[in-house]
Amino acid sequence: MCNRIFRGFLTPLLLSAAAAGFISGCATNPVTGTPDIVFMTEATEISIGNRNDAEIRKRYGAYNNPELQSYVQRVGQQLAARSHRPDLTYHFTILDTPEVNAFALPGGYIYITRGILAYLNSEAELSAVLGHEIGHVTARHAVRQYTAASTTGFVGAFIGVATGIPVTQDLFNTLGNAMLSGYGRDHELESDRLGAEYLARAGYDPQAMIKVIGVLKNQEEFEKKRAAAENRPPRIYHGVFASHPSADTRLQEVVGQADKFKTLSEAKLARGDYLAKIEKLSFGDSDTNGVRHGNHFYHRDANFTLDFPEGWMLENDSRAVRAVSRDKQAILQVDIDDLKKDINLADYLKNRMQVSSLEQSGPLSGITWLSYAGVAPNSPYFGHRKTRAAAIDYNNRRLFFQGTTKEPGSFDANDPAFLATIRSLHALTDKEKRIANGQHVHVIQARSDMTFASLAKASPLSENSESLLRLINDKFPDGEPQAGELIKIIQ
Repeated sequence: MCNRIFRGFLTPLLLSAAAAGFISGCATNPVTGTPDIVFMTEATEISIGNRNDAEIRKRYGAYNNPELQSYVQRVGQQLAARSHRPDLTYHFTILDTPEVNAFALPGGYIYITRGILAYLNSEAELSAVLGHEIGHVTARHAVRQYTAASTTGFVGAFIGVATGIPVTQDLFNTLGNAMLSGYGRDHELESDRLGAEYLARAGYDPQAMIKVIGVLKNQEEFEKKRAAAENRPPRIYHGVFASHPSADTRLQEVVGQADKFKTLSEAKLARGDYLAKIEKLSFGDSDTNGVRHGNHFYHRDANFTLDFPEGWMLENDSRAVRAVSRDKQAILQVDIDDLKKDINLADYLKNRMQVSSLEQSGPLSGITWLSYAGVAPNSPYFGHRKTRAAAIDYNNRRLFFQGTTKEPGSFDANDPAFLATIRSLHALTDKEKRIANGQHVHVIQARSDMTFASLAKASPLSENSESLLRLINDKFPDGEPQAGELIKIIQ
């Protein structure tokens, strides 16, 4: 029996039909074969994934390693071909971020970060992560979660379309956190079960699902402690539960169900193949987006460095670098734009700040490059706060600085720190160029005299180097390299 499905509000093109009355329809869950009440056709699901793929790529950037991208695409496609939705066109992309994560958009768009790749140790473990995310797609978890939210907020969603708000924005208001942070235990367990099944069908041992969750659970526990010490949110993978997989009976049960789908007597591991593919993988900050080191920021491609206030926390992505004061009362953001010679600096700055005029405006003293700076008393850019703004034409880039404070009364006290950072701009020295090249994964064969303590001393990792080397080699908390085995180091 078909259920009535409220699809009308999903796109402006269907608005008139929705206004006339609910559109009838039904969908069959691809995994269970039972009817689903969902507010999204498969075509709409694919369209949403397609439109938002560009936004994901813009936010994170695709990792610039065609060979590794091709490898992940190949591994993902062989799993997808054995899934419950083999006719979907799947897209697998490595994102250029050190975050440890993987997630999926509706319609078959699956992303894995280079950050998580450093912690994996075989093709089977890579397949386990990709299989888990394929499970979210095949079970339509994003669509089901959106439907559940919409049943209690249908009027709001309908009005949203009537006022011209795109469905993608409404979808991501509902689902953005779920896709990045998890769907809840039931859906995550279902994805583990499905991923394990796809592993078995593709010739891998489904127990690789348990193995990789154990690796990522160790990373999660370590990352939580490190994040607490640094007063920031932890960067962890959503497909991990509170308990360790060795003590998680439900997880072991759902993964064990996949044994009946095994196709090979000896399952594939492909550890050597995987380690060869991630040789020279960027670790930590990307050299193309800039590298943080202490309170300094080095940008290789743009050939500059900046010195931020001591003790401020730096965040960096493909869009900007941000520094937040220790007390979280002040923030300074630096955007790196293409040079726009057709717009003078004064007009550029006012346009970016969305103001008609600036106070204390003029060229910056102590800067040899073309510059312009000022104070916006009430800029909408940072929530109508008093903001220090500056723009500098540096080589073929235009650097845009914005500094503001949470409380208006503390702006004057922090403005000298904003200006000091802006004026610290200079070209990279030879020593700084080496730092700006970033850190990378290298695979070596362990010697009998090697320990993680000795490897840590030679590592450029500034803190927790011994623990990090154990984590990326699945030797945490106290394992040691075995003579002859391949291990990962950071150089």
